[in-house]
Amino acid sequence: MSNAASPSPILDAAGVAPDEALSILQTALAGADDGELFLEKTESESLVFDDGRLKGASYDAVEGFGLRVVAGETAGYAHANEISAAAIRRAADSAALAKRGYDGTAAEAPRATNQRLYDPVDPLLAPAFSDKIALLAEIDAWARARDPRVVQVSASLVGERRAIDILRGDGRLLSDLRPLVRLNVSVTVEKDGKRESASSGAGGRAGFEEWIAPERWQAQVDEALRQALVNLEAVDCPAGEMDVVLGAGWPGVLLHEAVGHGFEGDFHRKGSSVFTGMMGKRVAAPGVTVVDDGSIAGRRGSLSFDDEGTPTSRTVLIEDGIMVGLMHDRLSARQLGANATGNGRRQSFAHTPMPRMTNTFMEGGKDSQADMIASTKRGLYAANFGGGQVDITNGKFVFQCTEAYLIEDGKITAPVRGATLIGDGATALTQIQMIGDDFAFDPGVGTCGKAGQGVPVGIGQPSLKIGGLTVGGTAV
Repeated sequence: MSNAASPSPILDAAGVAPDEALSILQTALAGADDGELFLEKTESESLVFDDGRLKGASYDAVEGFGLRVVAGETAGYAHANEISAAAIRRAADSAALAKRGYDGTAAEAPRATNQRLYDPVDPLLAPAFSDKIALLAEIDAWARARDPRVVQVSASLVGERRAIDILRGDGRLLSDLRPLVRLNVSVTVEKDGKRESASSGAGGRAGFEEWIAPERWQAQVDEALRQALVNLEAVDCPAGEMDVVLGAGWPGVLLHEAVGHGFEGDFHRKGSSVFTGMMGKRVAAPGVTVVDDGSIAGRRGSLSFDDEGTPTSRTVLIEDGIMVGLMHDRLSARQLGANATGNGRRQSFAHTPMPRMTNTFMEGGKDSQADMIASTKRGLYAANFGGGQVDITNGKFVFQCTEAYLIEDGKITAPVRGATLIGDGATALTQIQMIGDDFAFDPGVGTCGKAGQGVPVGIGQPSLKIGGLTVGGTAV
């Protein structure tokens, strides 16, 4: 092979000639099906203001590369945090052992794209460090002044600038600068010796400007305060099987965790998904359409192209209740005879790519949330979720509600504490009775874990009414 490598900002900064790196990569990929050299340079900053003072400030800078050689279903991967020709050569020799006499055919390269879904800004540069601290102090003071019951406030700013280069065996190089920011506010209130806490966060792929505007952070403070005050008045949640109305937006985390992972191509390649063999069959109630779309500008889970170089796209997973698609990286697509969908993602250069969600959501319907409540004799309105436990292969879940209310005779009554939703995603999909007209994305706070890797994701859904879910509670 005699292609010339495109210039690489990261290789250039490390003093490595692109043509030399390409020659090493091509030698490693000879006879393999696929592979790439993934280079990364990431800078991140985190500031935490807690208990009326700056409690933590950190800055981290990491750089490195990972070199992958794919032969059949075997992938050799080696990485290092030293970017040099010698280190790349050592990694290539190690990763190439995956071939072990294998003689394959190089897969077609990812299609080219000019797609750019976010500006190449550096969130660490603006505002200045001192201005960020002053902003957090202002948030703290403003939150405490909102209500005399506020006894504790925590506010944090997190920003990241992630530069990546992907060098492919044909000499093509893809470069991306991926900004990511988040502002989080947590408020604790106290009344008659009882304390409750709640939080609100927001962020996305941009600089801090949008999220630090006064009207934005003040709305976050008010939302956290509202939830905390609601929970001060909460009663113990009864347990049992009942109809559940889920709120729009962040409650889509249940769909993401309990259903979304089952549509990732590697689980189908291994036959371990509860949805394996269900393509073209009904897996959800009529009207249910679920989509993964990494090509939405500015969203937390969006990427101009994935970590293998495939442009992100809109992938319909369920259409009107019928399973119609999967999320693929290049390996699962090749093994299952499909096209890569731009879902090959990795946490960092030290990790291999795998099929992962980007922005996963259920599309809106025609029902109003008011009609869902009115049609429920006895049930639960789950407005917001916290943590939970999910078996991502079979979709069995236990989710904790951070804000929930009883529904009695078609009306929302008392707020409840200790509510959990228990079930499995495959069954829950078939029990959806009403789909709201109030679709919303989450505010930009999601991180998804799989096989020890965490990646930023987006989540969304309209309000939903699901029949016969098991609700765990604390009432005796």
